[in-house]
Order: sequence, then structure tokens, then C-alpha cells
Amino acid sequence: MHHTIAFLTTDDLEDFFVWDNLLIAPFAERGISVETISWHAKDIDWSRFTAVIVRSTWDYQDDAESFMAKLAEIEKSGTSLLNPLTLMQWNVSKDYLQTLEQQGVEIIPSQFFQQADTALIQSHFVHFETDELIIKPLISANSDNTFRLTPTALADQSDDLNMIFETTPCVIQPFLNSVVDEGEYSLFYFNGQYSHTIKKVPKQGDFRVQEEHGGQLHTVIPDAALLDTAEHVLNQLPELSLYARIDLLRSKSTTPHTWQLMEVELIEPSLYFNMDEDSPERFVQATLDYLQLNAVCHS
Repeated sequence: MHHTIAFLTTDDLEDFFVWDNLLIAPFAERGISVETISWHAKDIDWSRFTAVIVRSTWDYQDDAESFMAKLAEIEKSGTSLLNPLTLMQWNVSKDYLQTLEQQGVEIIPSQFFQQADTALIQSHFVHFETDELIIKPLISANSDNTFRLTPTALADQSDDLNMIFETTPCVIQPFLNSVVDEGEYSLFYFNGQYSHTIKKVPKQGDFRVQEEHGGQLHTVIPDAALLDTAEHVLNQLPELSLYARIDLLRSKSTTPHTWQLMEVELIEPSLYFNMDEDSPERFVQATLDYLQLNAVCHS
């Protein structure tokens, strides 16, 4: 039986780095073809796909409600939606971090609010005993509407902040210097199995680690503590995922734990197949295992 898999993407990826095309050849070698379809596309018969894998839907945060409705529509068609819909619903708002914290995961200290103004933000310099804060929407991607604030910056940007967060649920955190000094570590797991690790370092004068913002990428071999932390997070997730990216930062030296969880990405993370030459092969095999497909090999 011939299988076709859809990669869910968006209309315009001109300003983004996308590496999912590295999967097409290893899928083809197993007799599986791939079609790339925007989540904005209308009138698609999703049932003709063996699976629909969410990939570069990197504008979904602009209309999360429509996006989640589209995922529900895909799921309803009878195809295998990956990651599973229930897992993506759990992951779409960053308050999943509270759940993980209650399960014993060490997260970056975080306060969650349905809305915020500058007075509330201001109070967190004292609350976290810090000179710098991060505030970001609970539903966000690509560092959209993410602010790194000193008291001065807070005063300067108060109008923007009041306007955005008056209606936007958010999380406030102390800014960890390790993101600038050392970088953010991302560990990738496919079907519950470890694949690879990268470190993302922001460009000079920035704190956003994405390539699109000038961040530098490095392949790294994780130490035991980093690996243990990521696997502890993975084991707390509500169900098995085809793909998971676990983003960790080195914590302040005053905390007993070396690593703190920044985010778990289960919807549309870049999986950086360009940073590990065996990772596309691992992902494709993980997909077959997850779907329990017998591949047709074309030698």
C-alpha cells in the first residue's frame, strides 16, 4: 500500500529557515511520499493522508483559535494527526509549565496572568529580586510580543505593554543571563527516543535565539545532568509524542538544580535536521514506528 504524508505549513515562509525538506528523501526511500500543505488551505481532503504532521505553521499564534479548529478538523477526518491533538491542546498555552512544575519539573520561575499592566510588571522586579524581566504571551511563537525589560525599558515602553497585555494572557519571568552568556539548549526526542542536542546563542546585543533573529546554532553533546533533566520532563508529558523539543537554560547558581525548563515544544518546533546528519533518518524511522507502518523499501 502506498502511503502519503502531509507536512502542515503556512503560506509564507520567506523569512524563515525550514529544514523539513531533508525528510522527503528518507521518506521516499521507504515508499512514502510527502505533500506540503498550508494550514490556511481550504477544501483539503485530509482523509487521503496516512498522517498529517504539523511542521512550519509559524504564524498560528496570530489566530490560535482558527489554527486549533483546523487541527480538530484534520483529526476528525480520520487521518493520524501528529502530534496528537490532545497533546497539542495541552501545549498551546504556556500555563502547561505550571502543570509540569506541580509534577516536580524545575521551571524558570514564572508568574501567570490573564492580563497585565506596567504596575503589575514593575512589582516583579522585587518579586523575583532581579534587574531584568521577560514578559511574553501565553500563546506565542518566534518571540512575537516577547519583551526583555529593565525598569527603564518598562517606563519607555509602557504604552505598548499596557496595550498588548491588557487583553493578552501572559507569563512574567526573571531574565536569566545564561541565555546571553551561554545560550539555550534544545534536546530533540522522536517517538520517545533521544535524537540530538543543539545550543542556540543570540547575536550580540539580542536575547532572542532564533536564526531569524541572528542566533547562532551549535551541535553539542549533552552532559548527564542536561540529559537527565530533559528526560525527566519528557516522562511528565501527558502522552507519547512523535516529536518533542525540550528547551533548557542553565539556572542561576543560587538554585540547587543546574538546569531549568524554558519550554516544551510539541506543536510546530523547528527540529533542526540540518544540525545532525542522522536526525532525518531517525525522524522518519520514528514516524514509521509511531504509526506502526511497514515501509515499502525501494533499494
